Amino acid sequence: MIQIRPAKERGHANHGWLDTHYTFSFSDYYDPRFMGFRSLRVINEDRVKPGHGFPTHPHRDMEIITYVLEGSLEHKDSMGTGSVIRPGEVQKMSAGTGIRHSEFNHSKTEPVHLYQIWLLPEREGLKPMYDQKSIPAAEKKGKLRVIASPDGGNGNGAVKLYQDAEVFAAELAGGASVDHELGAERYAWIQVVRGAVTVNGKELTAGDGAAIAEEAHLHIVGVAENGEVLLFDLA
Repeated sequence: MIQIRPAKERGHANHGWLDTHYTFSFSDYYDPRFMGFRSLRVINEDRVKPGHGFPTHPHRDMEIITYVLEGSLEHKDSMGTGSVIRPGEVQKMSAGTGIRHSEFNHSKTEPVHLYQIWLLPEREGLKPMYDQKSIPAAEKKGKLRVIASPDGGNGNGAVKLYQDAEVFAAELAGGASVDHELGAERYAWIQVVRGAVTVNGKELTAGDGAAIAEEAHLHIVGVAENGEVLLFDLA
């Protein structure tokens, strides 16, 4: 069963400096039908204007992934971490017992286009942690590249995730395809971040998501030349 969440039906807010779309209920957007999927709680597509950003604010007990598509985002947090997140990189914060952080676009001319993703952690009260990895473009072209997993840091080039979930990224030219097997009692969410793809014959375009259950095999085919997807394999 594949249930599509169309991009045009997502929540939306435009704060001037921030134009954002909410796949699931977030901030002032609330829809009891869309409170998350399995351990996946937030998928926000954000566009941040030059010279603006998210001021310092707190989080706790959440696995937070940032995936930048265009531009660059500077990160600072209460653990003393300072970094810049660019396309081709993935960042993860385990908010755990509590963390304060900010994200800012210091460019004077270029906006930032990113996805911010939250997953519930395997347990509350984890020690706050930060992780960031570079994902070579060649490793995503025409293949599913793991970018976040419980085994992250063990040589697979993914950020470590404190949840029974794996996150993959793939870039698909028109006609290129990837396949993914879902284990017993596993679920998936697919988010199209660029272009268009089909998933088991169903077409999704940029911003669309799909909740997947009772499908043992996923066949994802690029429709447009610049198709890019995030695939979440969830317990």
